[in-house]
Amino acid sequence: MGGAGGLGAATARRLAAAGMNVVIADLAEESGTALAVELGGAAEFVRTDVTSEDSVRAAIAKAADKGLLRTAVIVHGGPVAASRIVNKAGACYPVETFRRTVEIYLTGTFTVLSRAAEQMATNEPLESGQRGVIVSTASIAGYEGQVGQSDYSAAKGGVIGMTLTAARDLAPLGVRVMTIAPGTFFTPTYKMEEAEAQAMWGPAVPNPKRMGHADEYARLVLSIAENDNLNGTVVRLDGAQRF
Repeated sequence: MGGAGGLGAATARRLAAAGMNVVIADLAEESGTALAVELGGAAEFVRTDVTSEDSVRAAIAKAADKGLLRTAVIVHGGPVAASRIVNKAGACYPVETFRRTVEIYLTGTFTVLSRAAEQMATNEPLESGQRGVIVSTASIAGYEGQVGQSDYSAAKGGVIGMTLTAARDLAPLGVRVMTIAPGTFFTPTYKMEEAEAQAMWGPAVPNPKRMGHADEYARLVLSIAENDNLNGTVVRLDGAQRF
């Protein structure tokens, strides 16, 4: 889910190059359709809203139609408030805004994870006993969020906290659960040239002294998919960055 965005599109390209059929699930129809055309017959776009269980189920059904669903990647984005809980003017953060962020990032992740696992449970197990792997996306803000990130940090912290429990829940089915917690990655959401973004945010990363590249996230997803012993763990992909 979120397959048309920066990290998601890079992952779709990497998985398709590895010989997998790919369903690009996203709300962004124009970019999602263009990516599916770019990837050819191995890919298909399905407009998907992670806040709708019916929409998520339809995307998962489409993936199952293209072959067994073995790998699900949850990397969708959404709006965040970027506001203090109470600002200097005394205005208090709206509860509904907080609730909406959690709905998108945390509840949406659970919806995709649980429904993908439900589908994977119907797969014939491989010789290793594995039926599938689910990779969700948190953020280093889930560990040490910055000022104005109470909603985003709470939601991503929830994704982090869910990882091990979900992996244990699904272990008897042969379904693995992993989470990637990226640091500062350059994607089109920055709405500026990469050189400008790198100059602004790159120096805060200890080593390598730059923002992450989307394909670095994608390569980690592929490694997780290929390594059955990776399970129940959150991998920080952040160049040792700490907010």
